[in-house]
Amino acid sequence: MPTSASAANALGDVTASDSTLRRFLHGLPGVDAVGLEARAASLGTRSIKTTAKAYAIDLAISMVDLTTLEGADTPGKVRALGAKAALPDPTDRTAPTTAAVCVYPDMVAVAKEAVAGSGVKVASVATAFPAGRAALAVKLADVRDAVAAGADEIDMVIDRGAFLAGNYMKVYDEIVAVKEASGAARLKVIFETGELSTYDNIRRASWLGMLAGADFIKTSTGKVAVNATPANTLLMLEAVRDFRAQTGVQIGVKPAGGIRTTKDAIKFLVLVNETAGEDWLDNHWFRFGASSLLNDLLMQRQKLATGRYSGPDYVTVD
Repeated sequence: MPTSASAANALGDVTASDSTLRRFLHGLPGVDAVGLEARAASLGTRSIKTTAKAYAIDLAISMVDLTTLEGADTPGKVRALGAKAALPDPTDRTAPTTAAVCVYPDMVAVAKEAVAGSGVKVASVATAFPAGRAALAVKLADVRDAVAAGADEIDMVIDRGAFLAGNYMKVYDEIVAVKEASGAARLKVIFETGELSTYDNIRRASWLGMLAGADFIKTSTGKVAVNATPANTLLMLEAVRDFRAQTGVQIGVKPAGGIRTTKDAIKFLVLVNETAGEDWLDNHWFRFGASSLLNDLLMQRQKLATGRYSGPDYVTVD
């Protein structure tokens, strides 16, 4: 797979200066909001047959970044979450592991120990999550601490204030710096789409993140009123599809916040398949940022296997 350096070469001098970057981002096609929302709604009505549903549920489980990002997080809670990520259903070892556990930097070492040997990754939010209101030096120290503790992936937040003020080069430079500080860890760039106000801004942020070297573009922190929606995720899927067509570089997408049911997850998988294509139907390229989604997926999985619902006591309360 080509690298982000290849992308820079393919797009020439787009990021050479603030003016060229601004010209490129504002030269992207405007988003037809009505058309976007209608297509997202239409794809959400697709029916899924039983065998395809069983496949989709296992695929969705394997794409979950099982997340706890609370001030009350304790080592015990993180260990329990790691155990659940590694063995989601202790009564059925055919259930896939989740993709990752996502925690704050100070919990990375605990999470790393909890998932050791399972193949589950440890993702850490960083860069003064969730607001991102800190000096760059502080943000980079946050990232380096997480990486030193063993984080496999870094979920950073962009400076939404700088982006909304049109200071695109500042946002670009911060992403580049965080990418460098992340080392071998994959970088997910969070836009907080609910604060970007317009679909045009979400499209611009998507391209800005990809140009700066993001391995994933991510909708939200899960800490604001509007998080992942079918429409904003569809828009980001179109962006990664078009970016690969232009540069040869494939970028992942992670909707986060508000995805709680199996029905919701399957709608998002349909969006992926119909927009970006089968190449993104893999947890290396698509993730769900979620805390409660896994429970519903497990209950629906057992319903397909046994013909009956087990009820909420079947799963752990996280």
